[in-house]
This record gives sequence, C-alpha cells and structure tokens, in this order.
Amino acid sequence: MYFIQPTRDIPYLEQVIAALPSVQMIRIEDLDLYDPTIIAIADVRDYLMHQWTLPTIVLALEDEGAALAQAWEQGALAGWMWSKPPANPQQALIKIDAQYKRNQDSRDLPSAAELQKKLLPNPIELTNYKVETFFQPSAYLSGDWYDYWKISDKEVLFYLADVSGHGVTSSLLTSWMAAFHGRSKTPRELIKKLNGMLVQENIEKHITMLTGILNLETHQLRWSSAGHYPPAILFEPNKEPKVLTTSSFPLGLTEDLEVEEFECTLNRHARFIICSDGALEPFDGGLNEQLGQLVHHLQNQSFQAPEHVADDIAILSFRRMN
Repeated sequence: MYFIQPTRDIPYLEQVIAALPSVQMIRIEDLDLYDPTIIAIADVRDYLMHQWTLPTIVLALEDEGAALAQAWEQGALAGWMWSKPPANPQQALIKIDAQYKRNQDSRDLPSAAELQKKLLPNPIELTNYKVETFFQPSAYLSGDWYDYWKISDKEVLFYLADVSGHGVTSSLLTSWMAAFHGRSKTPRELIKKLNGMLVQENIEKHITMLTGILNLETHQLRWSSAGHYPPAILFEPNKEPKVLTTSSFPLGLTEDLEVEEFECTLNRHARFIICSDGALEPFDGGLNEQLGQLVHHLQNQSFQAPEHVADDIAILSFRRMN
C-alpha cells in the first residue's frame, strides 16, 4: 500500500504514519512509476488537485468536510480525519482493500464474459451437415462449454462439457479445456487426457462430458460419455426420439476412469443433440419429466430458454442435411 507524501504541512502526519501498517512512501511527481491497482493513502487537497487514477483513501482536516464529500464524488474509496484515524487502521485497510477488489472483479465480469464467448469455436462448414449451437450463461461467465474441430477431411471431433459449480473458477476450467485438449483424435483420448490433467493438478472440481467423432462420408458417429446428463438424443424423421443413455463417472474423480464407446448411424435428416443439464431448468417436475419435456421441445424445434436462467445452458447439434 502506498502513502503519498502531502504537499502541505499536516500536524498529525507522524502519528498517522506510525499508526498505519507497513506502507511505501511515494511522491506525487512519481505516481506514474507505480502500480495503478494498489491502494494509496493521500491528503484530500492533493487528491482533488491532481486527480490521479490510483484507488485512494483520503485524509482531511476537521474543517474540510466539503472537500471530503467532493473526493467521494470523484471516486475516493474512503475518507478519514487526520486527527481521528480509525482505532484499528490495519483492520480498516483490509476491509477497504477486500471491497475494492470485489468491486474490480464485478466491473471486469462483462469484459470477461465477452472474452469467454470469443473463445467458443467459430462456425464450421461440414459436407452434408449443419452444426447448430446454443450458449447462455446463468450469470456473466459459464461453466458449460462445447468445441469441435476437424481431425481429417472426413471426420470431426466434438464435445460438450459441464463443470461442477458456478462462477469464475468453473468458467476458467472451460477456458483451460479449450486450451489444453490438445486437438485429440478420438473421444477416448480426449477424455483420458483431460481426466489425467484434472487428477494430476488436484483441482477440486469435476467435469461431465459427452464427446464424439462423426464420419462425414459414412455418417457413422461414435461417442462416449463421462458422467454426462442429460444423455444425447437422436432424432430421425418419422421415428420416436432415442435417448442414448450411458453410465460413467465424471472427469476428475479417479485416475482409473473407464468409459464405453457407443456407435450409431445418422440417417438422412437425422439430428444428434447434446445438452448441458441447464437445458432442463425451464421445465417442471423431476428429472424424467424434465427430460421428456426437453425432448419434446427439441423435436419440435420449439426450445426457448427464459431470459434469466438459474443454470448455464449449452446445446450442440449435428443435423444431416441429405
């Protein structure tokens, strides 16, 4: 924490400095040399005159109430009296610093949300297929994620993942997945790689995932699930929807994670859809009832998420066009 040397004589200066925890004394003319995110303590007159951008606690004399109010209007974090600083300055500074950091985090969230969305994969052109996606965080940042990439001219690998919990930590893990999946070549390789990293780093989060590989020529689709719910859903013209139920543990719980691989053929105009569990939130009832309603709305292409949702929603769909 910085203490900016006053440019006027302050009768209580030495007592205030002695009462404060360790601070670094700096001069106004050197402000540009210091970290602009660290809180400074300064005389209110200097703050109003120079209008620097450092987060600042101002000190005023007893007859400078108007100056103190003006400093607050200009963004000062707090105002103290030179003659009557807090009884426990260190505790007061800890609280002010914590509140300042929380406010900074909140102000950064919209920018962080935009950055996260930019990390989502770009639209992809696939022969005979259309890829459709839906992505809606419950707050600014999402713990749901999807990705896809070509591994050859005729094959595309994809996944949809849901990180346990909400907030910044969960959203950081989605970015971690996007950066470190290493462009795996098979669903099992992807699951093994991400699970190994989670267990090795001892991250106290688990991730459910459904991942697959689609052959654009044979229309064969192979997929594996790591504890993901709801299951994948297969829609085909003039047929009942198929809920492709599987069973496995999520990523990050055990080194010895084993997953089965399943296979199906996407016939003409078929749709293979995977969702995060947030897609169940708009519907009433237990899990089975919610899943039934979700299947109905996806089949009729009438799924609509409310404007405000309690859980993140991500949906990834592969539609065969002919």
